[in-house]
This record gives sequence, C-alpha cells and structure tokens, in this order.
Amino acid sequence: MKIVKLIILVALSLTASINCNAQIMPWENRTESDNNLSSSTKNRMAGEFTIEDAVGGDFLNTKGAGSIDWLKDGERYSKIEASDNGDGTRKDVVAYRAKDNRREVLIPADKLVDPTSGTYISPEKVIWSADNSKALIFTNTKKVWRYNTRGDYWILDLKSGMFRQLGAGLPESSLMFAKFSPDASRVAYVSKNNIYVEDSSTGEINRVTTDGSDIIVNGTFDWVYEEEFGIRDGFRWSPSGNYIAYWQSDTDGTGWFDIINNVDSIYPSFNRFPYPKAGSTNSAVKVGYVPASGGETTWVNIPGDLRDNYIPRMDFIPGEDVLFIQQMNRSQNTNRVWIAEIGDPTPQNIFTDSDDAWLETNDNVMWLEGNKWFTWLSERNGWRHLYRVSRDGKSIEPITNGEFDFIANVGTDSGKGLVYFIASPDNFTQRYLYSASLNGNGTATRVSPAGQAGQHSYSMSPTGKWAVHTFSNASTPFIVDMVSLPNHKSIRTIEDNSESKRLYDSLGFNQKEFIKVKSGDLSLDAWIIKPKDFDPSKKYPVIVEVYGEPAAATVQDLWTDAILWNQYMANRGYIVASIENRGANTPRGREWRKCIYGEVGTFASEDQANGVRDLANQFSFIDPERVGITGWSGGGSQTLNSMFRYPDVFSTGIAIAFVADQRTYDTIYQERYMNTPQLNPEGYAKGSPISYVDGLKGNLLLIHGTGDDNVHYQNCEMLINELVKHGKMFSLMSYPMRTHAINEGDGTTLHLRKTMEKYWLDNLPAGGK
Repeated sequence: MKIVKLIILVALSLTASINCNAQIMPWENRTESDNNLSSSTKNRMAGEFTIEDAVGGDFLNTKGAGSIDWLKDGERYSKIEASDNGDGTRKDVVAYRAKDNRREVLIPADKLVDPTSGTYISPEKVIWSADNSKALIFTNTKKVWRYNTRGDYWILDLKSGMFRQLGAGLPESSLMFAKFSPDASRVAYVSKNNIYVEDSSTGEINRVTTDGSDIIVNGTFDWVYEEEFGIRDGFRWSPSGNYIAYWQSDTDGTGWFDIINNVDSIYPSFNRFPYPKAGSTNSAVKVGYVPASGGETTWVNIPGDLRDNYIPRMDFIPGEDVLFIQQMNRSQNTNRVWIAEIGDPTPQNIFTDSDDAWLETNDNVMWLEGNKWFTWLSERNGWRHLYRVSRDGKSIEPITNGEFDFIANVGTDSGKGLVYFIASPDNFTQRYLYSASLNGNGTATRVSPAGQAGQHSYSMSPTGKWAVHTFSNASTPFIVDMVSLPNHKSIRTIEDNSESKRLYDSLGFNQKEFIKVKSGDLSLDAWIIKPKDFDPSKKYPVIVEVYGEPAAATVQDLWTDAILWNQYMANRGYIVASIENRGANTPRGREWRKCIYGEVGTFASEDQANGVRDLANQFSFIDPERVGITGWSGGGSQTLNSMFRYPDVFSTGIAIAFVADQRTYDTIYQERYMNTPQLNPEGYAKGSPISYVDGLKGNLLLIHGTGDDNVHYQNCEMLINELVKHGKMFSLMSYPMRTHAINEGDGTTLHLRKTMEKYWLDNLPAGGK
C-alpha cells in the first residue's frame, strides 16, 4: 500500500549541457544578472497560475540528477543522450569523467543499427560487462505491474562491432533481467518464466529451466514480492560463472484476483493474477541453483514451510560460489541468515535477527576484510544502526551508534575504511550525509555542508571518491553538483534550476512552514501553507494531506511535484497542512515506528484529530468548523478512519485508492504490521475504516480506479455497500481501468484534480472569514 501521489519525488534527469565552471550560489545571493530569464519564463511570471500549471508537470521544468550509472573504474559515469548527429531521435551512450567533466562517446548511435534491417535500435538502458568490452542494450520495453522490466535485449561487442538481438525465436518484448556472466562469454535472461543462457558470440541458446508456466515462476516473482519486497529480478550468476541461482514461486493454491475490463471491448475481458490476501495462502517460494550449461536444479533445503516463510534476499558472497540467503518467517519478526555452498544442498544458519514487532528486509549487506565480516542493519538497541557481523555470526559490533537512525546506505570508501549513509539526528524532516569507520567505535561524522538545510541525496562512485549530490528543500528546486569526498568539495554545478526557482519565487506564494503540534504529550512534526492573500485576523478552512501508514512520511523538507498542487489549493482560500502521526516512517527510533504494531490505523487517526485541534489552539486563523482531510492509498484509509472516528473534527474528506477492509490487502504488507486476521481479528477490525461507517456525519468523496491491481476496487464496492446499509450519503468518482496511480489515459490527472478542487469548493467553503 505504497504512497503514490502524496509525496512524489520529481524524476531527476541530467541535461546534456553542463557548465563546468559554475559553482552553486545560495539563492538569496542571486540577482537578475546572475540568471538571464528566458522569454517563456517572463511570460509565465506575468500570467495567472492555473490548475493546469499546478498539475501539468512541466510548468517549472525542474531538472535533477537523473539515472547515474557509474562505471566500474569509479571515475566516470555513463548516460544516454541525444546524438549530435542526426535529427535528435537517435541517442549516444556517453561517459563523463568526474574530475573534469570530460565527455566521451562510448557507443555512438550509428553502432546501434540492426545489420539485417538497417533499423535503428533506441537504447532505454545499458548493462555493461565486467570489463566494459560488451554492452547489453535494453529496448522496446513493456511494463510489468509497476516497472518496464520486459522487452528486447541486443548485445554489442565494442571491439568487433558485432551487434545482434538476443533470444532468437522467443516472443517479442519477452526478455527480462539480462545480465552477463562474469567473463561476459554468456548472457542469462528470463522469458515466459524460464531462464535461458545464450552464448555471447555464437547466439546458441540453452534453456536451463523447463517447468516455467503461468503457475510455476522461475527467475522472477509474483505480484506480491515485487510490491512489498521491492524485488523482481530473480536470478544470480555465480562468481565462477558455472552456476545460476534462482528463486522459484509455485503460485498453485494462492488466491487469484480478477480485474474486469469493460472499456476496451463491447464484451468484458479479465486480467487474472495470483494475489495472496491477508491470512490466505502464499505462493511456495524456494531457492535453487542449476549449472549454467543446463541440468538438474539443486534446491537449497532451508527448513520451514515454503508458504509460511519468505526469502526476500539471496545473493552470492563476493568471489565465492556460496549463497547468502535471508529467510523471514510469515510474521516477519525473525530473519534467519543461511549460507549454502554450491554442491551441498544443506545450508548453515549463521545468524538470526528478531524483533517483537516486525523487521524490514536487509539491503545493507557489504562484505568486509576478505569476507570475514558482513554488515547488517538492526534496531536491536532502539535505533536503526549498522553493525558488522562475523561470518560465523558469533560477534556483532556497532559501526554506527547513538540516538539517531541510520536511514539509508549511500556507499563505501574501502581504501579509507569508511561507510557513507543518510541520517538526520536533529531534524526528522531533513536528510544529511554522514560517514563512519567500518572498524571504528560507532562515531558518525556529518559530511553534508552546514549551509544547506533540507534534504541531500547522493549517487556515489564505487570507490567512494566522487558523488553526484542533489540538494533541495520545500522552497528550493534541485541543485545538483559533483562533489569529491570525504571533504564534500563541490567540483562543478550540474543543474541549479535557477530559472525554475526564479519563476517559482515570482508567483509570490507563502512558503511551507514547518511547525510542531501536540497529540497528548507527544510532539508531532507538521507543516502548513497559507494563501497568498492571507489575513491573520480571519479564520480559514484547512485541508489536511495525510498518509499515516508505516511505509512513508509526508512532513519532509524537500522539493516535490506536490508543492504546486498544494500552493494552488492554498491560493483558492485554504490552509493546506500535513501532520506526521505515530508509526510514520521517520527517523525517530524504533518505538516511534513500531508502537502501532497490531493497530495500524487507530493511532494515525487519533494523532491527526489531536493535531488539528492543537493547530486551532495555536493559531487563531484556523477555523475548526471547516476542516477537510484527504489522502491516497494508505492516506485514503486514514482519511476514512478520521472522517468516521472523528466526525466532529473533520467535516469533509476525499479518500483516494483506499483500503476499506485490511483483510483485502496482501499478506506481506498487512501481516508485517498486523499479523494475520486469524491471530489478530480485533486489530484488523479496529484499524479498518469499514468498521466505523456509522460515524460519518460530513461530506465524503470516494475516488478509485477500477483497474487497481494494488488496492482493489473491491474495497470501494465493499465500503459503498456498508455506507448504503447505514443510510450514509456520499459521492463517488470511479476511473475505468486506471491503476493505483490513476494516471493512465489522456486528461486523467487533470480531471482528477479538478474533481477534487470542485468538491472542496462546493463542500468546504473557501476563504477567510
């Protein structure tokens, strides 16, 4: 139940033109002479800010870091850019050198031409061999659920110039996750749930699994693993290149969900897929390995029921044909680490982590000192920290320590023995780069500059020497520069978005204000945006943007797409606000995040209601009689809970793509925080909005896509039935065959936002009184 609209990070993309000599300048020091505004920007400044501007996506035209693919030398990164030769439709694969921005064309567009037909092959992604002598070109891609992971692959030998398509005889756009063997002599990929190995030179194809079908899934995953474990690529080459390890999912016995398509034909069609709902039967998932030349698969004999345990992570230990496997129990409060040597199907349990609530997947495993130690992220001392664990699991030592959370791993500098990570000990809405010694005493050192308050992100080179650094905050679009580490010296500006910033400032918005509100004795982070013509002597209606689930956070000091929509609604005569309730994914320690275990939904709506009451107590311009609330996905659920449970606080609500009954959502997400409905029936009832529909007093608009494969439209229909049963009036906007994002089809996003705007204006009177 991931948030999709409430916080959307703007897609980051480098432009082809880079000013090598420019340095980042604080916005307050910029003058008209610093940035010559384009005529289009001046025209925008003079015009009216419309809802089309707010939601169109191109009004400010901010640019970011984009997809940065560092090459293995750690001194260059590659990008796909429009070719200098031709009409702009063809693309080169280029590299930029970190220290001086020297540009070189690695693969010119004229090398990407089908030698048989003369057709140009447009690259969407490039995968390099270990020695950079060969490249895989991913093209003609198709979406599988959320990502374009299926398409065609072509192989290019940079020395010989040989260029040909992989997978001869296989269906078009059916190949997934192609990757070179360690010596680049072969390429492995998935097609139609089977794994294939193809000779790089001859094109000879060997199918190494044969039982793949609509039921048996090899080398990739069913819906729920991708959504909740963030994994789709389901196979790995062994370091020797002799074996391929892979996941297999047996979906037989898992409930299948049908989405009815009534719009693409005069007769309906059905999209049918396995979707395990909370408390129901999971796919049986196991790990095995097969010779890359073909043969029988050896299954790793990990103890436990295959349907009541998960294998969210599996990989080879660097340089060894030894598998490192993480196995979580169904409750996701125990993670057992197994190692399995190729040739021995019986694994060894070397380490076990556990928690009274739940554990997250561990994505911060790095091997140290010749594979004698590995790193591990744990909340065992009440804060999320990085540890080093001996290979036998008997010793665990802190790499980071203190009353703060390790938020995300950025990279390492093995030469200096440093790990770089994101943390924010002093402000939960911001993010900064820190470093710590991999062999030290847990002391962390801030690396991000003190003069840039907000959020910092990094794409770090494999050596840890360089990083593409992106900074933003709630009023500053992305500033991107190349920095050298560990001193964080800015080498050059890549993007400063000065014109976008100037245009944004020219609109005269009141900026997002970060404040604190109370829920009982608990202090909560919050923000508010006031209208441009704000009069503190008047009282204004409030629109609260909520998410509230454990998967994300809304009160963040960074630049997002949502800022223009929020500013637009503020200027229609509202105070737009957001409050971070208990359980949100913020760096406030284990107790903050996990106090909601078994009761997702109850604390969130309580904190939202208390937070609004405190807003009204703090600020005389808040009108407590005109309070609205809205959210998407989990935020839609919290909107409903708030409307139903606290009808005297919230008079109007718009719930989008919501879970009405927690039993309808998938096993991995819902059971992680709630256990199963069979073991926690009271918690599921307490947290589900459908249990409280009788409390509705105000105005409620439901919005849902009928093609939502994530939070099924079934939730909307079940809630409607209950609302009708209790005689509750409401409004409904359903979008045919739109998914959870509700953004497919021409005009959909604008229509949705106009629908929301009209509902607010009609039911939550705008303006100061």
